[in-house]
Amino acid sequence: MIDIAYTGDVAHITLNAPDRLNALDEQALHGLDAAYDEAERAGVRALVLRGEGRAFCAGRDISAVDPRNDDVIGYLGGIVTPLLKRMSEFPAPTFAVAHGACLGVGLGLLIATDVVYVAETAKIGSPFAALGATLDSGGHALFLDRLGHHKTLDLIYTGRLMSGAEAVTAGLFSRVFPDEEVVQATQDAAAATAGGATRAFLASKQLVRRIRDERLALWEAVEIENAAQAALCDTEDYREGFAAFQEKRRPGFRGR
Repeated sequence: MIDIAYTGDVAHITLNAPDRLNALDEQALHGLDAAYDEAERAGVRALVLRGEGRAFCAGRDISAVDPRNDDVIGYLGGIVTPLLKRMSEFPAPTFAVAHGACLGVGLGLLIATDVVYVAETAKIGSPFAALGATLDSGGHALFLDRLGHHKTLDLIYTGRLMSGAEAVTAGLFSRVFPDEEVVQATQDAAAATAGGATRAFLASKQLVRRIRDERLALWEAVEIENAAQAALCDTEDYREGFAAFQEKRRPGFRGR
């Protein structure tokens, strides 16, 4: 089950199947996609994704999957990948709370989120060695980019799971918090971001994605930054930010 609620300009999407560690079947994935559509239509200025219970998401729900007739391409290529792309392109800053198991598709949900705050005892890695399957949902790209060749294959071959603290130290995600603090820390960050200059944040989100995906060199990236800055000159928040600085007051951004 996927729940959605709102606090001001922040959408809160919750994976709510704690009895199965929020493992996702096709219906749940479609529900998650629908929740992101609803949040976009609501015009929110930030979004928080989290899981109810002991885990963020233990991956795909394979309890009823028969591997002899499993449509892997239909599942991964037809459902999971489009959802992850949709999440990564959400038109507002996104945050996720990573706690407990964050595996398989669950790891992919984190990869597709802008900012991930991690509980110290989170479990992150590749559990697929025990299934005769391979890491999916972007895990290879994330691990290789942040950990390098040897550590990536060590995790895959052994099935060892990193703690949240180890994952953040390795550069996988944003910040680590004690388990009892991570939800509130994430919600506070999202609320603060929702009161900021949304269009400037989105410009940076697009810049980071282009630099990553297109492997842009320094001066290519600088040219794109320059163009983005020039485009922001016409926004209300840009003018408000400069006026607030010059008048020595706090800015009142409206996300426009």
